[in-house]
Amino acid sequence: MASSPDFIKFVADQVAAAGDNIRYRKMFGDYMLYCDDRPVLLICDDTVYVKQIPETMAIFAAHGVTPDAGIPYNGARPHWILDIENIDLSVDMVRELARVLPVPKPKKKKVSK
Repeated sequence: MASSPDFIKFVADQVAAAGDNIRYRKMFGDYMLYCDDRPVLLICDDTVYVKQIPETMAIFAAHGVTPDAGIPYNGARPHWILDIENIDLSVDMVRELARVLPVPKPKKKKVSK
């Protein structure tokens, strides 16, 4: 089951204070939310996921939250589940991920022979 458009809009609205450049894009049947062109939140089946990296755990700890782990789709690595209704946590998480994650490199176009 894919995420609903209303839920994607809700997530974007919840983290709007994290930066001026919040956008989302449909990918692999669900969505990726970007902040400053960095992929920060993975949204699958109306659940918000973040990477399991030291920086995300530090944000959860700073907010006194012990996150649950989940697998967003078959074949994916485990991710932390973000309580998107906790606005302060969500905004801090997006800000931190936008700071530490790299901007994806553009894919090279295939040259046909």
